[in-house]
Amino acid sequence: VTLINHDTKPRTLEVTSYAEVVLLDPRADLAHPAFGKLFVETEWLPQWHALLARRRPRSPGQRPVYAVHVVAADAAHGGSVQFDTDRAAFVGRRRGLDAPDGLAKPLTGSVGPVLDPAFVLRRAVTLAPGTSATLAFATAVADDRDAALTLADQYHAP
Repeated sequence: VTLINHDTKPRTLEVTSYAEVVLLDPRADLAHPAFGKLFVETEWLPQWHALLARRRPRSPGQRPVYAVHVVAADAAHGGSVQFDTDRAAFVGRRRGLDAPDGLAKPLTGSVGPVLDPAFVLRRAVTLAPGTSATLAFATAVADDRDAALTLADQYHAP
């Protein structure tokens, strides 16, 4: 995402990404969406401005699945980063994705085993007049934690 300030005054903008986390075969998710989400745990990785999700195995034969969601910005424009992994907290009570409550307030910073997992990242960017900044959001899936951390490290900078 490239942002350009055409104004004569500095501007601070916030860019928010949102994705629902399943880490499950689509057919299984459609059959039992609430049950499948109970096995997803999330974690904040501050050194990479990334969220990590892990799907716990339900049986001895299953392996965990990992996903990482990263936001990157160049150092000159990168501002604060907020995060959330609780879909209900971001969307809000009696709200929808067309107007989520989380766009009007700070994100909660929740991680761990949430009832309805999501990846929500927000990055603030301050632009001087006539300047631009580029943000990059990346989402990746890995077979183990080390591979997911390697991906977070790889994609945390533009």
